[in-house]
Amino acid sequence: MGRLFVVHLEGKIYSCKHCRTHLALSEDIVSKSFHSRHGKAYLFSKVVNVSTGEKEDRQMLTGMHTVTDIFCVGCGSIVGWKYEIAHEKGQKYKEGKSVLERYKVSGPDGSNYWVSHEAHVGGSDADEV
Repeated sequence: MGRLFVVHLEGKIYSCKHCRTHLALSEDIVSKSFHSRHGKAYLFSKVVNVSTGEKEDRQMLTGMHTVTDIFCVGCGSIVGWKYEIAHEKGQKYKEGKSVLERYKVSGPDGSNYWVSHEAHVGGSDADEV
């Protein structure tokens, strides 16, 4: 395996809670109204230092989407998913954007989000944006 190239961000950074690898900037948040099976999740226009898994179709709260899981390049932990294709016209704005699960990342102030007992257990997706 070759050398690992990691992008270091400046500003208000979201990072992997396991290894602190930088993942995204606060200014790239599109929506904080998303949900995953672990609770809150944020939609970002740009993320860095992630690798992607296989494309798969998932039925989410807002319809069928083709997505790939995204993994931290520093430690391999799954940190969220990327929207490849939104099959419903009203959801096309998600294409090419990524969701980071708050349970799996540290916030700009170093805070972690802990799973609440009310966390949704079904499909993952957004509320109305």
